[in-house]
Amino acid sequence: MSGIEGYESGRAAEEAVARHYARRGHAVLARRWRGAGGEIDLVCARAGLIVFVEVKKARSLDAAALRLSPGQIARLQTAALEYLGTCPKGADSDMRFDLACVDGVGRIVVTENAIWG
Repeated sequence: MSGIEGYESGRAAEEAVARHYARRGHAVLARRWRGAGGEIDLVCARAGLIVFVEVKKARSLDAAALRLSPGQIARLQTAALEYLGTCPKGADSDMRFDLACVDGVGRIVVTENAIWG
């Protein structure tokens, strides 16, 4: 897969996951939010809970899950703290980190609280 194909495939996966969260009553607050600490694929909210979502796509769901590295987790946590600085409650906001895996046929599996803050 070329760089452009990979980029577009990732964007399509993120869009599918955003729709998945929206169907379950979440508001999508941001897509590819970028701060000094890194990028957050999706920021969603529901009933006062902020959900930071890392989207991974691969041919299989297992392969997608394995693409999340410790370095990415650290960058996601740093970026999330920066994002929370823009929220009324700041770091006291209720939040969780989800991992959304998308396979080659478009199946989505979300693991809530997959990443500990």
